[in-house]
Amino acid sequence: MTGPRHADHPSHEEIPPQNPDSLEVAPGRVREAVEGWVPELATEAELREALEKAFDYRGDVTLTTKDGKKIEGYLFDRVAGSALANSFVRVLPKDSNQRLKVSYADIAALAFSGRDPAAGKSWEAWVRKYWEKKAAGESGIALQPESLD
Repeated sequence: MTGPRHADHPSHEEIPPQNPDSLEVAPGRVREAVEGWVPELATEAELREALEKAFDYRGDVTLTTKDGKKIEGYLFDRVAGSALANSFVRVLPKDSNQRLKVSYADIAALAFSGRDPAAGKSWEAWVRKYWEKKAAGESGIALQPESLD
């Protein structure tokens, strides 16, 4: 003996198959070429925007504090509070293992000073190089990771 099935329920409608790409609600983050950029930090909004880009950047940045101290390293974390005084970034300095916490309010300048080691090394570029080598008749090629240095 079997009972009614869920599919037999009158409110059940057949859902047509959907393309998963069309279901994407938020576009992926576009990487900008910011290597070497020294942004203007005239307003709070410009500072916040530049620090968000620095957080997404895969190379080192140089922060100059209002007391003139320069910190070069990798920006690995940030907390954006309601005011500059309660917002901060965390940096791994290039010349130390110490993690530094710097308030947004203390930042006078920012420079994208380090090389982006992954620039131009997207999956698409990697596969394109493979197929170019294969089309040129090279043998013994494989999809092996390249060094980031």
